[in-house]
Amino acid sequence: MSSDFIAAFEAKTPGSRRLNDRSHQLTPGGISHDSRFTPPYPLYVSRAQGSKIWDVDGNRYHDLWMAHYDAILGHAPAVVVEKLKTVMEDGLHIGLAMEHEVKLAQKVVDMMPGAEQVRFCASGTEATMYAVRLARGFTGRDVILKMVGGWHGANTDLMIDVRPPEYIGPESAGLPPDLNTYTRSVQFNDIEDTARGIAEAGDNLAGIIMEVAMGSTGFLPAEPEYLAFVREETAKRGAVLIFDEVITGFRLAPGGAQEVVGVTPDLTTLGKVMGGGMPVGAIAGKAEIMSLSGVTPKRPKLERVLIGGGTYSCNPLTMVAGLTTLDILHSRQNEIYPALEQMGVQLAAGMKDAFQAVGIPVFVNQNGSLVEVHFPKEDGLPLRNMADLVNNTYRDKQGEYATRLRNHGVFLIHGGSLSLEHTQADIEDIIQAHRTVAAEMAAELETETGAGN
Repeated sequence: MSSDFIAAFEAKTPGSRRLNDRSHQLTPGGISHDSRFTPPYPLYVSRAQGSKIWDVDGNRYHDLWMAHYDAILGHAPAVVVEKLKTVMEDGLHIGLAMEHEVKLAQKVVDMMPGAEQVRFCASGTEATMYAVRLARGFTGRDVILKMVGGWHGANTDLMIDVRPPEYIGPESAGLPPDLNTYTRSVQFNDIEDTARGIAEAGDNLAGIIMEVAMGSTGFLPAEPEYLAFVREETAKRGAVLIFDEVITGFRLAPGGAQEVVGVTPDLTTLGKVMGGGMPVGAIAGKAEIMSLSGVTPKRPKLERVLIGGGTYSCNPLTMVAGLTTLDILHSRQNEIYPALEQMGVQLAAGMKDAFQAVGIPVFVNQNGSLVEVHFPKEDGLPLRNMADLVNNTYRDKQGEYATRLRNHGVFLIHGGSLSLEHTQADIEDIIQAHRTVAAEMAAELETETGAGN
């Protein structure tokens, strides 16, 4: 494969290279969040505004990463920034209960179908850790089922079978060797395999955690029959159904993916959009389960589910940014969500057309304002879960595609998300960049084929 596109990236980003060289001396691997490393080195950004980011070399990009899919109102929305300025005068972090958290909790309960009570923490990773603990504490059972390839943050309980086929079983060094005794994985959208996992867990099934649109697969949606099966089986067995809506919560609809599909889980994990650009996590769900984490009434320690929340849980800046964002999404829902959906449909169609025009098969998955391009080995191969992606797509091409896009002023890492700040002109520019990238990839394929002959 030609490395011309890598050389082009390096030529326009010398400042990022210099910063990464320094960072390697100070930080293991040069980065503090694995997904932000993209070969040959991460892009270092100086600022973000609206739908754009600028790197340290002054290059401007249309942003589709949007702060890990967080910035639904765009980067640094003026209404949120102004609210934060007033709150900052009262203290950056106080570490005591404040009215802000009560208001945000009320807003989450009002908007999210499965939320009767809410408990805040500081990240999505913490939220999924606590949700699993609540499921085990509530049921008195041990086994949690997750999806093969499912990413729920880096908490120990769920760190198995995240990146198949490279990693099967525990995902890293330092994890308990018997982790998959009580955390096991099944294939997403595969009723037969999930029934197997449920049967093997038997009376020790505490719960199932899943995303309704699975982030690690490019937001492939759960099929209605599969959702109905999982909901019915968990209810029948007294197990807890957990929807991880850290990405999809408040993004796909005011009530998240569960509103879209019409299936209500027992617990929901939240983050990203809910924080309005500030660090946040939360667990929401049925009061009978959530109440086990309360400090009152007083319970013996092995009957209470401990949720620490962390020093920065309910940070006032986060609570106010989140409430301001959710107020906008809630009050303007009939305008915002159809507009985001329309942009998502237009962008996905443009992406697909760009590659089809040069004879490269692609599957473009679009789920509201979330999109991702896959490169199937053949047209028509099924893409329903992680097994299909591993077997039926060229996954390495996604990295090449993303780097080539950066060379033409569009930034993403994997997948893409849109915001209210993306304009019609932005969408057209992004589609034109895809046409250019598709032509480059097609020319390289032709060269490789010719060399092979």
